[in-house]
Amino acid sequence: MSLQQVVAEVQTQNPQVRGALHRWESATHHIIQNYTPADPQFTFLDSDSPDHWLGGGTDLHNVTVTQSLQFPGKGLLQGQEAKRTAEIARLTYFAAVRDIKAQAETGYYQLQLDNALIDLFTENVANLERVQKVTQIAYAASMVTQGDYINGQFALEADRETLRQGRVTVANDKTALNVLLARRPDEPLEVDRAFDLAPFETSLDEIVARAIAARQEILQAALAQQNQSTALTLARLEYAPDYSLGFTFDHYLIASWAPTLSHTEDYSFTVGFNVPIFFWAKNEDIAKAHQDLEAAKEDLSSIRIQTAGQVTTLYRQILRSRETALLYRDTLIPLARQAFEVMMVAYQNEKVDFTTLISAFRQESDSRATYLQAVNQLLAGKVAIEQAAGGNLQ
Repeated sequence: MSLQQVVAEVQTQNPQVRGALHRWESATHHIIQNYTPADPQFTFLDSDSPDHWLGGGTDLHNVTVTQSLQFPGKGLLQGQEAKRTAEIARLTYFAAVRDIKAQAETGYYQLQLDNALIDLFTENVANLERVQKVTQIAYAASMVTQGDYINGQFALEADRETLRQGRVTVANDKTALNVLLARRPDEPLEVDRAFDLAPFETSLDEIVARAIAARQEILQAALAQQNQSTALTLARLEYAPDYSLGFTFDHYLIASWAPTLSHTEDYSFTVGFNVPIFFWAKNEDIAKAHQDLEAAKEDLSSIRIQTAGQVTTLYRQILRSRETALLYRDTLIPLARQAFEVMMVAYQNEKVDFTTLISAFRQESDSRATYLQAVNQLLAGKVAIEQAAGGNLQ
């Protein structure tokens, strides 16, 4: 599978992403309730007169309808809060997509690197087998000591064990990537073996600007600040009274109960509102909302500064890691390989000792390992800087 195939599949199949999508959709269904007033209350009264309780006759029918309403503007503000909350849930979903992409890329690159280490360990074993064969021939001819032969065998067996452990590591890498892909742990999985060492075409200033403008956590903090500002307005509106409207219809079935004998039906309207007697408690609500707003402003400022610093640090490290990787790939590894081959010939001609030969072998092996470490840092840096910037940079 290519990296693009792995990313595309993990962004659609991973349960974390799907769960975040459902939470976003759930939040969108909560908006309309904030614009909708409470349901009206309907009351019907069937009343008996005390003078007719033995007969059980009905004396009065009463119908009452009551509608509770908030002070004008409160519902609009609450609806705006719900919209922003749904937008925060949307950003959370895209942050989950971004983070799962980063995990998939990290797992993919780790599998590439461990495959490369398998190649390194395999070549090390092959080279040590060459060394051991030369040592064995020289020992049989009494040209070297038994210690050289023993040390060579020790090095060979140690690297064989490293190779066996490396194969287990690769198998575990595949399992980890399969888990992200929501597949069976032992599902067969092969990845592209070529490393992407291409540089960023985007400048540092452009990446910082994009991160501050597009990173999901920054956008969420900005929306949280707006919600806190709305919450402060709503806290102040607690002084504004909510109210209720009522309509009542009376039908007197016994004329003597009516206001007049000829007036057996009447209507009435009621208006009720709450009085903010406990204003000191509402003062505390306003003070709390004000402090929450100031905290939200500081949170937004903090994450912007941290993002700019994180992107800058990662960008520098990416440049340094790429320079190191290219230096080892193009210069130091070829030199170390050449030195090892020269030492092999020199050892066979008894011009260098076994320690010098093994040192040349380890130098060649260590140079390749250092190259892979630099590649690892480069690829990890690319993943981290795209994650900090909120999305793809290439």
